[in-house]
Amino acid sequence: MSLKKIALVTGANKGIGLETVRQLAGQGITVLLGARDEKRGAEAANQLKGEGLDVQFLQIDVNDTASQDNAAKFIADKFGKLDILVNNAGVAKDFKVPASQGSLEQWRETFETNVFNLVSLTQKLLPLVKKSDAGRIVNLTSILGSLALNSDPKSPIAGSSSSGTAYNASKAALNMFTVNLANELKGTTVKVNAAHPGWVKTDMGGQEAPLEIPDGAKTSVILATLPDDGPTGGYFYLNDKLPW
Repeated sequence: MSLKKIALVTGANKGIGLETVRQLAGQGITVLLGARDEKRGAEAANQLKGEGLDVQFLQIDVNDTASQDNAAKFIADKFGKLDILVNNAGVAKDFKVPASQGSLEQWRETFETNVFNLVSLTQKLLPLVKKSDAGRIVNLTSILGSLALNSDPKSPIAGSSSSGTAYNASKAALNMFTVNLANELKGTTVKVNAAHPGWVKTDMGGQEAPLEIPDGAKTSVILATLPDDGPTGGYFYLNDKLPW
C-alpha cells in the first residue's frame, strides 16, 4: 500500500478539474488525472509532470461501467487505497431552458452523468477510500442546486435564467447523496462534502464569469485535504457553508 496520499479527480483534462489536480499535486499528493479522452488526458498529465508534479493519467469515462471497473481495479492493484476522490466530471445540457421546456432527453443525460454514474463510481471506490487513514470524498455541486436559495426571491440566484432545471435538480440530488453518505460514514475516517466552485471562466461557466480557474479549484482542494476535525456532510464555497 502506498505511503503517499493518492487522489483521483474525474473530468480533469481541462478547467477546474485540471487545476484541482495541479493544486493537490502541489501539496505532495500523487494525483490520478481522470479523463475519458485518452489523448487529451495524457497531454494534460504530461503538462503537469513537466511542472514537476506527481500526476498520472487514468482513463475513466464515468458514463461507462467497464471503465469505472477498470479504474477501480487499477487503483486497488497499484496503490491498495484511495485517499481522495474528487467527483468533478459533470455536464450541463439545458442552460437557459425554462422548466416547462426541458426535454426528457436533457433530463436523462444530465442525471446519468451528474447523479447516477457519479453514485455508481463512488460506491465502487468507497472500499478503497475506507482503507485510507483520512478518506475524503468531494462532490462538485453548484449553488444552483440549493432549494433554499432558488426559493428565496431575495437570493442572487432566484429566477436565474442562466441555469436549467435539469442541471439544478441534478445538483440538488447530488447534495442529498452527499448528506446521506456522510451520515452513513459518521464515526469513520471518511469525510464527504459538497463543493460549489463559484462562477468560473470555463467552457461551462463562460467568459463573463467573474472567477478565474485557479479560484474555482480552491473549494475542492480545501475539502479534499480537511484535517481530522474538519466537517462532513456540508455544502461549501471556500470556507463558507451554503444553505441546502
